[in-house]
Amino acid sequence: MNIHEYQAKELLERFGVATTRGKVASTPEEAEAIARQIGDVDLVVKAQVHAGGRGKGTFTNGFKGGVHVVKSPKEVREVASKMLGQTLVTHQTGPQGRVVNKVLVAESADIAREIYFAILLDRQSAAPLIVASTEGGVEIEAVAEKSPEKIMREHVDPLAGLQPYQTRKLAKQLGFSPNESKAATKLFDGLYRTFIGLDCSMVEVNPLVVTTKGEVLALDAKFNFDDNALFRHPEVAAMRDTAEEDPREVEASKHGLNYIGLDGNIACLVNGAGLAMATMDIIKFYGGEPANFLDVGGGATEEQVTEAFKILIADKKVKAILVNIFGGIMKCDIIAQGIINAAKTVKLSVPLVVRLEGTNVEKGKQLLKEGGVALITADDLGDAAQKAVKAAKERST
Repeated sequence: MNIHEYQAKELLERFGVATTRGKVASTPEEAEAIARQIGDVDLVVKAQVHAGGRGKGTFTNGFKGGVHVVKSPKEVREVASKMLGQTLVTHQTGPQGRVVNKVLVAESADIAREIYFAILLDRQSAAPLIVASTEGGVEIEAVAEKSPEKIMREHVDPLAGLQPYQTRKLAKQLGFSPNESKAATKLFDGLYRTFIGLDCSMVEVNPLVVTTKGEVLALDAKFNFDDNALFRHPEVAAMRDTAEEDPREVEASKHGLNYIGLDGNIACLVNGAGLAMATMDIIKFYGGEPANFLDVGGGATEEQVTEAFKILIADKKVKAILVNIFGGIMKCDIIAQGIINAAKTVKLSVPLVVRLEGTNVEKGKQLLKEGGVALITADDLGDAAQKAVKAAKERST
């Protein structure tokens, strides 16, 4: 789940992480009122969409940039009126862009230095890992490629937590002066408490800045949360903005389906995340392009299978569907009946390739044979992938 920048700002403030003053606005009038509350300082107006590259983006109305520094409340209102309700196109949104429904109005920081700072879950060590660099304000991937020596890593013992000596060590490595170190170590500690307190898988601050006044502030933060722990944080779950998400993914989540849309034309319906990944890989191996990742789980019901089919055929790019089921907890005869009923309910208009294996597989295959649904059966995963790729190509010509 992603959240907006203004929501990230609220979470940081909750854990005592220093940041600039600011609030979110939904109308130009609200934006101007917030600017007057902040006072007589330079201000920044930032479009709130789930995408990077906002500053270099362009609105479909011709207005340039989703981030603007302004001098007065009047200018804030003018800029907000050109952003709100308009579609912003950046390199991350794709040509379709994203509609801006909110803007963040905040105090502009007079930046002297920018730093990259992130806390993430290192799966190799099964512990939190701090990644930091003096090269802030740019993509960390670019730093890793061009100047890997400028990236610092600090593992944190999950039981002991982030220790004072580690925050002091990081402050020194990142070049903070003695006068700045106290604020820096406090901010590092606050970010770690945020990471642990909200069950995050990542908290990324880019940039973390030192101002000309010597303040140490978190300007822009990105959060990733452990979805399995969201039940413990209803206030975070409530921050979800479904208007910023793929409608297919939103619909899938309503039915307990794990779905991610892709750009290919072969839809996949699989039980198990690992098997789903393998299915997409083998489609690519045989020259096809998967249209999605869809894991229906180990105990999917007939209703879930039906909803899954509805989501798959709603994608107009889909030219074939590949169902790959390995029956363990989910018995093949039950899933076969679900496929038959679902296919009849949604009135499939594209070729359907089915591969079943596992518990009650012979019963399942017999049901598919006698089910009255036009489908293509496959003996194994390779056979299924080749037949799906062939069917999609024939459908595309």
